Amino acid sequence: MRRAGILMPITSLPSPYGVGTLGQAARDFIDFLKKAGQTYWQILPICPTGYGDSPYQSFSSFAGNPYMIDLDDLAKEGLLEPSEYKDIKWSEDDSHVDYGILYQNRYNVLKKAVLRVKGEVFDSFCNEQNEWLEDYALYMAIKNYFGGQAFNTWPEDYRLRSPEALEKMKEECKEDIHYWKALQFLFFSQWKKLKTYANDAGIQVIGDIPIYVSYDSADVWSNPDQFQLDESLTPKAIAGCPPDGFAADGQLWGNPLFDWEKMKEEDYSWWIRRIAYQVKIYDIIRIDHFRGFDEYFAIPYGDKTAKNGSWMPGPGISLFKAIEEKLGKLPIIAEDLGFLTPTVKQLLADTGFPGMKILQFGFDTRDTGDGYLPHCYPKNCVAYTGTHDNQTVLGWIETAPKEDVEKGIKYLRLTKEEGYHWGMMRTVWGCVADTSIIPMQDILGLGSEARLNAPSTLGNNWTWRCLPGDYNDELAKVLYEEMCLYERI
Repeated sequence: MRRAGILMPITSLPSPYGVGTLGQAARDFIDFLKKAGQTYWQILPICPTGYGDSPYQSFSSFAGNPYMIDLDDLAKEGLLEPSEYKDIKWSEDDSHVDYGILYQNRYNVLKKAVLRVKGEVFDSFCNEQNEWLEDYALYMAIKNYFGGQAFNTWPEDYRLRSPEALEKMKEECKEDIHYWKALQFLFFSQWKKLKTYANDAGIQVIGDIPIYVSYDSADVWSNPDQFQLDESLTPKAIAGCPPDGFAADGQLWGNPLFDWEKMKEEDYSWWIRRIAYQVKIYDIIRIDHFRGFDEYFAIPYGDKTAKNGSWMPGPGISLFKAIEEKLGKLPIIAEDLGFLTPTVKQLLADTGFPGMKILQFGFDTRDTGDGYLPHCYPKNCVAYTGTHDNQTVLGWIETAPKEDVEKGIKYLRLTKEEGYHWGMMRTVWGCVADTSIIPMQDILGLGSEARLNAPSTLGNNWTWRCLPGDYNDELAKVLYEEMCLYERI
């Protein structure tokens, strides 16, 4: 079935409170998707943002981002008074998220709502999610106790999870532990309602699972044996990418590496638990950095660049066989971007997962690999103009090497009169790929100012937002006609 969707981070939705949330603006966007003939809403990870405000560096791969809890919906439920949040300054500029202001103000407002959370529904949520929620809430409470420091700097008893130390902290930080649990209750109560609203409208949500977890996370602190750590829980090596045409020194991601041998001995139970949880949250899941399951790049801990890293064997098909055996066939999209070796291509074929095709890469003279020109696409793939890590189409036209842009214009017969972004979007909609996804910035025809993330940089990432009125019924009608034309309805 030929279908289409839009990539739009929840945080990028318009709202008067500094960041996109799970409230009315999200429901309005779902209505827009339905009117526009779309089937999918692809989002970024919904977990709490950590280092660099990145959703790919989170304190937990299970928890939801408290910033996304909608304040107006809390007020409708009697958990907040409008006067407790409406007069607060939430941003300097509604077109961008100011994470500093959010950090200063959002948690103080949410504490007032948390004081009003009680009852059997909350208790039931805590019991159902206890497998991850207890460790997460305790981790955040201890982190607050030590002034927000990363867990590797905590006193040894707390870092290494001494039972006596943890029991002491559970008693001393009882109120704070309740606070972090209640935030998750509020988040997932709103998430459940929003996903139901989307599904009732015929919209499926594509979620995003980073392959790695953050070192400073409840995941690592509560499951250290699943990672390549020494006795003090210091990483032996970290994840990243080797030097290439995008980064001369390579990329240092800083994530701890999995102990794949240990995981295999345990039939990949940690991964099965993680995937099973995500499948309940999303309709479809996109797994980031798929090639890391074939081979992963290990960089010595402490190195300042990725130049001394080396490729190591990953779990390969054995992981996905174990997942399928326990959970059945799952709707998974594999992020198989970059230079792909024959073994990575074989792994993708063996899983049967659709890979990703980025139209911009088809004209890139750097080492992005081959297969990104539309005449090479298979049906079983997801085609994009770009992703959250790419320039917008118009930003690419402005900033990419001249020869790359000229090749793209010639190949696609783009014209300035129509709009370069419309020509590239039409190509993606018209190609043979079963699924096409367009970033919202390209739908709106925005330039470099709307780029969401520039990999290997800090600052100014993950902040772009839509403004009220940026998308409307008129735009939805145009998109609907395109979906009819390219038979994606």
